[in-house]
Amino acid sequence: MEVENDKGCSWINDLNSRTNIKSINSDEDCDWLIIGAGYTGLSAARKLGKLHPNQKIILVDAQLAGEGASGRNSGYLVDTTLNDGFTSNKDLENYKKKTDIYAFGIEVVKKFIKEYQVDCDWNESGKYFASSKKEDRNILNNFSYTLSRLGFEHSLLERDELFNRLGTSFYNIGIYTRGGILIHPGKLVRAMIDALPYNVILYENSYLLNWYKEKDVVLCQFNNGNIKTKKIIFATNGFLKSLGIKSNYNFPITLTASMTRRLSDKEFENIGKPKEWGVLPVKPMGATVRLTKDKRILIRNTAEVHNPFKMSSKNLKKRSINQKIGIKKRFPQLPDDIIQSSWSGIVSRTRNSSQIFEKIDKNIFAAGCYNGSGIGVGTLFGEQIALKASNEISLEIKTIEKINKPTWLPPEPFLSMGIKSRLLYERLIARSEI
Repeated sequence: MEVENDKGCSWINDLNSRTNIKSINSDEDCDWLIIGAGYTGLSAARKLGKLHPNQKIILVDAQLAGEGASGRNSGYLVDTTLNDGFTSNKDLENYKKKTDIYAFGIEVVKKFIKEYQVDCDWNESGKYFASSKKEDRNILNNFSYTLSRLGFEHSLLERDELFNRLGTSFYNIGIYTRGGILIHPGKLVRAMIDALPYNVILYENSYLLNWYKEKDVVLCQFNNGNIKTKKIIFATNGFLKSLGIKSNYNFPITLTASMTRRLSDKEFENIGKPKEWGVLPVKPMGATVRLTKDKRILIRNTAEVHNPFKMSSKNLKKRSINQKIGIKKRFPQLPDDIIQSSWSGIVSRTRNSSQIFEKIDKNIFAAGCYNGSGIGVGTLFGEQIALKASNEISLEIKTIEKINKPTWLPPEPFLSMGIKSRLLYERLIARSEI
């Protein structure tokens, strides 16, 4: 599973380069092996290190830790979501279960930040769901009704109020929810790397070639060595399928995003000098947009079935054109050449927007498929899968295990055909929202 990321992610490039990076170069034995060093894997390793201080724990990533989806997302810590299929009256109970998990996720990230005194540009600014299409009012009215029934503080906003808050006249209707939080994802995941306990060994740029179980141990073959472990946790999210983990229940989606340079004082004044904000789309294939703390604009408006292991610079450049169009639609007064960087990243989806949190075998565990809410839920699932693998129980585990399990997916090539058709349909429906 060799992954080659592009080098253009602004979140990651904001950080100082790390030193003392180690890769696997010999055979080893351990008590615990965790595959994947994003939010989930790092949180699982941190929890295991505390639970089992005298045991050997190895954490491995195919690239640099935290520089996959964890450091490349849009930086939203969500309390509610709109496009996950759980907002009808009959699904209110299921939606409540999901929001309970989101709340646990926010609290576990808050606890980590407080314990380790992390600066990740934390901003309890809330978030917006907004659309340029007035006919989307019905969707937002229904969503408002759902939020009201569950006690979420929110407000419906018209064009003028959205313009005053966001500095763009693009949106005609929206909902503001108070519970959303904006962060710098690169800073958060870097802090998790720094917080790893002394008994956790981190190996990077070490990709898993094959794994199999033999009696009571799991044997893993890497590019430059093998590891034998008593217990293993798979925390690779978008790459679970490629490792044969619940492969008929999850699939990867490739997203691309761009970020502008920092706006000049005059440019910032021209858009009204708004406070930091984040907008999520009303339609699934609409654009996610952020104004960051340091006055940059981020936009993510593509999602597709694509080779998850690599996107060429040529392909990325094509996709960044969509981001340029999206920014100009919202802020026509900004220069044409304002985009500073573009990048790709992988998310994991399930058919029914449920997550994977499972004991696969007596010593094999997996967590993933966050459907775009990986900061909070990924951190939560990492800690809780470590507890589950240690034969412990918690309120969080009981809550997680009440949600619906992921539903079965058809085999290839029918799966890819179906996903591509669905994404094309959603792209056409949301074409005005890029």
